[in-house]
Amino acid sequence: MRGVATGWQGGAMSEAPLAPPAARIAARAVDLRKTYGSGDSEVRALDGVSVDLAAGEFTAIMGPSGSGKSTLMHCLAALDTPTSGQVVVGDTDLSRLRDKALTALRRDQVGFVFQAFNLIPTLSARENILLPLSLAGRRPDQAWFDTVVDTVGLRDRLGHRPAEMSGGQQQRVACARALVSKPGIVFADEPTGNLDSTSGAEVLSFLRRSVDEFGQTIVMVTHDSVAASYCDRVIFLADGRLVDEIRRPEGEQASQVDLILQRMAAIGSVDTQA
Repeated sequence: MRGVATGWQGGAMSEAPLAPPAARIAARAVDLRKTYGSGDSEVRALDGVSVDLAAGEFTAIMGPSGSGKSTLMHCLAALDTPTSGQVVVGDTDLSRLRDKALTALRRDQVGFVFQAFNLIPTLSARENILLPLSLAGRRPDQAWFDTVVDTVGLRDRLGHRPAEMSGGQQQRVACARALVSKPGIVFADEPTGNLDSTSGAEVLSFLRRSVDEFGQTIVMVTHDSVAASYCDRVIFLADGRLVDEIRRPEGEQASQVDLILQRMAAIGSVDTQA
């Protein structure tokens, strides 16, 4: 499996988790901080987060509610602006970009998959998949479009609108939409949160295949240990700080899920202020 270490390694970290040696970096956060309010009412959503995300890997971000995992993803994906620190996507420092350039980066270099699907109800599956390219005035690569559509198994549903598809099929349309423009990195925010276990497994299997077969880079926020077990790497946040990470070995998924659950339980005892 691409980018997999020989064993899951982890424990409370004294340094930021880094990508594997010699790996190309798809995105990087350096001393990222995000605060809301001021004085006694100040909330630190991110409190000095530094992390490298390797290209061609499937990474999960986990942590308790309020740990900062969605805030981290939003800052990395240029959907939110950090209070301080640096975010680099590919070779681009986001702090150097004006609004128009940020919009172009989100459109051309970043893909998004959300829990709520975010499909346009009046458009067919085909039109929803091609929407990012249509907005950018770009013609699709037909061979790549066919590859993505066949991989998600929606060839016979391309003419259907979202209301005519199951939740799992809608999310697979959203995944195809995220990949059709060949982005450098895809961010997925709880992509299986609205799905039953069978549909969720279909979506996760597709995301896994897109990494293994296409070399795609995916960063997924999830609270679900089963979803995280599909990933090469899991990083854990608590109180706005990175506190642990583990890497996926070969082995049975059930044991991987158990280990993730153990680490999540241990986060409650980690002193993040040390």
